[in-house]
Amino acid sequence: MLHYILKRLLLIIPTLFGIMLINFIVVQFTPGGPVERTLAALTLGQQADATATFSGAGGDGGISPSSDSSKDYTIHGYDPEIVKKIEKEFGFDKPASERFINMILSYLKFDFGESFYRSIPVTDLILEKLPVSISLGLWTMLISYLISIPLGIKKAVRDGSPFDIWTSAVIIVSYAIPGFLFAILMIVMFAGGSYWQIFPLRGLISDNWSLLPWYKQILDYIWHLTLPVLSMAISGFATLTLLTKNSMTEELRKQYVITAKMKGLSEHKVLYSHVVRNAMLLVISGFPSAFVGIFLTGSLIVETLFSLDGLGLLGFESIVNRDYPVVFGTLYIFSLVGLLVNIVSDIVYVIIDPRINFNSRSL
Repeated sequence: MLHYILKRLLLIIPTLFGIMLINFIVVQFTPGGPVERTLAALTLGQQADATATFSGAGGDGGISPSSDSSKDYTIHGYDPEIVKKIEKEFGFDKPASERFINMILSYLKFDFGESFYRSIPVTDLILEKLPVSISLGLWTMLISYLISIPLGIKKAVRDGSPFDIWTSAVIIVSYAIPGFLFAILMIVMFAGGSYWQIFPLRGLISDNWSLLPWYKQILDYIWHLTLPVLSMAISGFATLTLLTKNSMTEELRKQYVITAKMKGLSEHKVLYSHVVRNAMLLVISGFPSAFVGIFLTGSLIVETLFSLDGLGLLGFESIVNRDYPVVFGTLYIFSLVGLLVNIVSDIVYVIIDPRINFNSRSL
């Protein structure tokens, strides 16, 4: 197992390099970079100044031609020296290959630079948003697993019964409803949209949270998280329940179950001492990657609807604003964590079922 883990760790290097290289190349062909955005902002600012200058004080208040007709307020009219200065400020005065190499060398030292527009180190920016994303991801996964696994086991044991049929109908309906649509429904019903004002609609905690006693701080935290967590858990709950049921149903049909019953073991002992352990291999081992996936990628729409400033919203805003240090910094961190978590998932496989031997696998 140690040999397999070492090979997987070494494989992270070329994989991570490939991910960064492909995304870097794609960005080079994406229009509207930070230089263009800055020039456009300068153009709009000069046009606003020109409008104020052109407005006639004694005329009809309209815009009249300027006496200085030599000024051109389009992007293409800027002095090349100004353009070069802006390019140097953003680091675009160097060839793309040199910029990529410098970026990788800096990232190896976990130096991600500063945001173009916020003048904040990318690491600090990510750490600032992490509490929201970890809260949403952690509680979403815990609630999904705590409900889905027992429900999936019970559905498998009572396969074909009325309980299995009506719960399957509920699961299918919940799976068909997108998380953001369920979030809107929760807001309309319970956050003052049209009916009851039970839950808050903004932030992770209240403004006076630090002044509350510890038990009220916990209640306030839960109060704010209830609706967004339920909105994110609804689709994951359906998928995980069906996965658990299918795994359990397949195990219940295997020969060792029949043999154990013939030896006189009770159905309860066979179910929870043998069947559940084997059936949960796929479900439990996928927890690390599922958790990291949901809290790293975040949920942009849910975060926006509930005014939660997490990693999902950060990633979207950085892409829209062409804030490349944030884009590539988060991509590097998330990719590295995702690759490491895949190794953790393999280790969990072995812990749950020691019969699995990864040393015989080829990478």
